[in-house]
Amino acid sequence: MILQTEIKIQPLEQTIRYGDGLLFLGSCFADEVGSICKELGFNAMLNPFGVLYNPYSIANAIHRLQGGKPFAHDEVIRTGEEFYCTFSHNTEFWNPSEEALLKHVNRALEEASAHFNRAKWVVVSLGTAWVYRYRETLEVVANCHKMPASLFDRFCLSVPATVTMLSDFVKMHPDKQFVFTVSPLRHLKDGLHGNQLSKSTLLLAVNQVCEQFANVHYFPAYEILLDELRDYRFYKEDMVHPTEQAVRYIWERFADFAIDAKEKPAMKAAAELKQMLHHKPLFPESEAYRKFELHKEQKIKALKNDFPQICLKNLEEQPD
Repeated sequence: MILQTEIKIQPLEQTIRYGDGLLFLGSCFADEVGSICKELGFNAMLNPFGVLYNPYSIANAIHRLQGGKPFAHDEVIRTGEEFYCTFSHNTEFWNPSEEALLKHVNRALEEASAHFNRAKWVVVSLGTAWVYRYRETLEVVANCHKMPASLFDRFCLSVPATVTMLSDFVKMHPDKQFVFTVSPLRHLKDGLHGNQLSKSTLLLAVNQVCEQFANVHYFPAYEILLDELRDYRFYKEDMVHPTEQAVRYIWERFADFAIDAKEKPAMKAAAELKQMLHHKPLFPESEAYRKFELHKEQKIKALKNDFPQICLKNLEEQPD
């Protein structure tokens, strides 16, 4: 008896290995899948501009990473909550000081630009084709920062325009492998019909880009959640965001699709060590904990020796 519609996915011929640089850009789905990669010690960076949703802003981010041009005072805006930010960043970058904001975003940009230029893989999660254009400058913004809606014009990108945006940065980086996915999260503020129009635009555009370039690939996260996990038990209480179980399942499908099978022993060792690194003892002065610490140091040495490409720094980072 078949109880679900399974999405058939052909694994990539060229696959992700430890030591490859990875950059995850786009919707919060990129953060979720990218975080698991990072927690397993892959050399991954996630959304250096914060969460981005539309193709226009993601394309702008990639062009900025390529050139590394620092942000200037004339790009800073005053947000709706009386903080400072830029139209290229998400709200997590809000700062009460303009100078501190520029220092923060440019330090992040410098690090991200270096990582991008070394990276072999760029994973892009597209969230919506709806965009907001700031009337004063005609700039399409990554985030409206709670500013009045009257300051923006809202419209949906066309399929040809989206194809052009995505193709432009792919053409400039034939040395990189691009994996596109369309976020399965519904944007309810667009209305269910508006959300479907948006997702359809993204799906059609990505399909055309995949057909044009050999280094562009599509991972069907959208189809996995909506068709394979077609049940509300895989959604949180808001009925929009996937549960942790659903995210882990999609991650496993992504790993089978994109990560070299030879890396599975390294991934298992990394997961075990990460659990040890974040263990919080009840009795830190006990003999049992002293032995645990000794065993942990032995595991670290063994991992460094057996799997030197694993990024130990990422394993040591505390989860958010």
